[in-house]
Amino acid sequence: MKVGILGAGQLGRMLAIAGHPLNHQFGFLGNSHNEPSSLLGCMFVNDNESLVDFADVITFENENIDVNDVNEVIKTVTVYPGVESLFTTQHRGREKDLFDQLNIPCAPYKMVNSEQDLKQAVKAIGLPAILKTATDGYDGKGQFLIHNVNQITEAWSSMKEKESILEGFVNFKRELSLIAVRDTNNNHKYYPLVENTHHNGILRLTIAPAQSIELEVQKTAEQYMQTLLDKMNHIGILTIELFETENGLIANEMAPRVHNSGHWSIEGANTSQFENHVRAITNMPLGDTTPTHPFCAMINIIGEIGNINTALNISNAHLHLYDKKERANRKLGHINITANSQDELNDSIKKLSDFLPK
Repeated sequence: MKVGILGAGQLGRMLAIAGHPLNHQFGFLGNSHNEPSSLLGCMFVNDNESLVDFADVITFENENIDVNDVNEVIKTVTVYPGVESLFTTQHRGREKDLFDQLNIPCAPYKMVNSEQDLKQAVKAIGLPAILKTATDGYDGKGQFLIHNVNQITEAWSSMKEKESILEGFVNFKRELSLIAVRDTNNNHKYYPLVENTHHNGILRLTIAPAQSIELEVQKTAEQYMQTLLDKMNHIGILTIELFETENGLIANEMAPRVHNSGHWSIEGANTSQFENHVRAITNMPLGDTTPTHPFCAMINIIGEIGNINTALNISNAHLHLYDKKERANRKLGHINITANSQDELNDSIKKLSDFLPK
């Protein structure tokens, strides 16, 4: 099939790399001919109509897409995951409302449209609390942690008067995420929960599977995920970020697409998240999500590429670069690690420590 992708960044690039062996062709809607996906298919620069003419099915690599544009596209060609998933996940308030509707625990929250709203929300929720833009925030952008009421004016100013959401601060043991895939026949597959470590709001290290996860916790996460997949009639990969707390799992947010915390699956699972997304949207059977090794990890390469020979000289490390220019806080690539023991995993991560924040 001819698969159109709204976006041409590294996620589109890795979708195409996974989809080419399945005999699919790819086209990308981008802003220039020099984006990471440019060598892996047809590039349509700011040309929606040509992408629609090209594609048998269309998907997207990020959720910051105008729903009105997608509603126009679906008059001509099928778009997966679909408008409901896109509409819900591009707004934190709508996400939280859906969590509430499906009885999925999440932090207390209030929508905020003014400094006065924020003052009232702080009274209702208490401090500390996190103020976030309702839309467009990612990698820690558009967030302000409020510790005391003297910061309210500064916090609201940092939102630049955009609609925002105040969320109660969650005391958590660690951050987890679950990636799942659903096909057009309502078959579901789940990857294991993974543990994520962030620095300045950017994911830096994923451990997969997350260690010391009880089966009941995995099953609870899968139950939450299944209700979300089915409620939104979601086709393809869906990611949910979670906090593990003393009182169980707390949902943070969702992503209706392949996700940074699933990059480990390229070498670390029998079928990667990228291949399974392509399979789902092209009506192919879903692939096995079982890990290939008992211990895996993913290290993000952020800002500068550094000495990649370090990774190339480690037999169980797998380097993925995205053909992007160096820039502060930019995701330039990642390194996957596969290991047969905890000691082997720890040793490999230690050898790659220059790629991690000090």
